[in-house]
Amino acid sequence: MKQQEKVLCIKRNTLPGPWVGEKSIIKTDEAVFFDICEKAGFHWKERGVVETDPSFKQIIPYIVLQTADGKQTAIYRRCGSEKRLHDLWSVGIGGHINPEDNNGPSPSFKEILVAGMTRELDEELVKRPNGKSPRFRGTINEEATDVGSVHLGAVFTLLTDTPEAFLPGEELVDFTWVDTDILADRNLELWSTLALELMG
Repeated sequence: MKQQEKVLCIKRNTLPGPWVGEKSIIKTDEAVFFDICEKAGFHWKERGVVETDPSFKQIIPYIVLQTADGKQTAIYRRCGSEKRLHDLWSVGIGGHINPEDNNGPSPSFKEILVAGMTRELDEELVKRPNGKSPRFRGTINEEATDVGSVHLGAVFTLLTDTPEAFLPGEELVDFTWVDTDILADRNLELWSTLALELMG
């Protein structure tokens, strides 16, 4: 019998109410975010179960690549395992956090999330510049879609002076850099719209 993937979750009712509203765009200090999540307590749940259980929020790092001046943003077309997002454009790289990201005897929520975020970047990008770490910006949430109702986005930005140094993997279909001020003309997934509003 195939083992079910387990993912990092937090019970919805232990998170601040404003974080999990119908459309929530919350600018939060990094230390405050990680402290709240640590105190809320986290769980490893089978993904197949929590994908239809809105009493849990799967925590997803959502990393936006931008030039240092903010004038260009990387986007790609959704074609991965999440069929509900297919053919939408995304500005966010990220995915589920798994038990393999739990590397120590008693790691903190922050250590697990950062390890998972680093793994996701390494999986999605064949090459990226060294030395820059993603910067936390806040959280996004929406309850309008089946995907949104069971996930909470932790938005980060990764800024660069050398966008040409990023080499996408196969999952980032049609990866390209575009002018940030015309992103609204693309058929963006809702989380991308929320993340851009958060960063604005």
